[in-house]
Amino acid sequence: MINALIIDDEPKNIRILRGLLNESCPEVRIIGEAVSAETAIPLIAETRPDLVFLDIEMPHGNAFDLLDKIMPIDFEIIFITAFDAYTLKAFKYSALDYLLKPVSIDELKTAVQKAKERIRFKNINVQLQNLMFNINKPNSNLQKIALPNNDGLVFVQLAQIIRFEARGGYTYVHTTENQKYVSSRIIKEYEEILPAEIFFRIHNSHIINLNFVKKYHKGRGGLIEMNDNALIEVATRRKDEFLARFGIK
Repeated sequence: MINALIIDDEPKNIRILRGLLNESCPEVRIIGEAVSAETAIPLIAETRPDLVFLDIEMPHGNAFDLLDKIMPIDFEIIFITAFDAYTLKAFKYSALDYLLKPVSIDELKTAVQKAKERIRFKNINVQLQNLMFNINKPNSNLQKIALPNNDGLVFVQLAQIIRFEARGGYTYVHTTENQKYVSSRIIKEYEEILPAEIFFRIHNSHIINLNFVKKYHKGRGGLIEMNDNALIEVATRRKDEFLARFGIK
């Protein structure tokens, strides 16, 4: 059983979320509710929850102000938000879950299942640190991304990643430091969150950092040579778009 709190300044939102959880997530037991950061802090200390559903925007400060006051964190968090796309990308980079208002049952069930799996790793503090780092770095190239693996998470700066390579249900991440990380995320998930101005899905099995393309070899689709000397086939359907990125038509 997962002991959880709901923190939201709107009682109506609390009632709706509680109802959805009771209906769809029987493994979650709501042990308390709070409508402000002031009441949430002593409630968290008293109940020691496994999971907190946390609204980002609240009066007299937001969720991050609350978390700053109680760090380090020993519970998982699912954020409830209506934030803009940039901030949502920062959440994804940090492998933190969020739910958009109005909350859907399917997304809630998925988020709870992920939280259940994360509880045993206790990575929440480094994830929050990475989230705040990324929110404060408007330049995508300076941001860090979390790479989930069997042991937890590895955080790598985007500017250091040369390419992502799909192998079965895993993704191999090759970096400028001659490091190769094995991630349990499939390559499609990376394609959805990586900044398109830097990364390009060149083939079903590869996403490349355009800054590390060394040479293009002509052919039906062609081959590209990366800075780490890897030779990667260009999918025929992606050839024109790839060349256009370098002003070639």
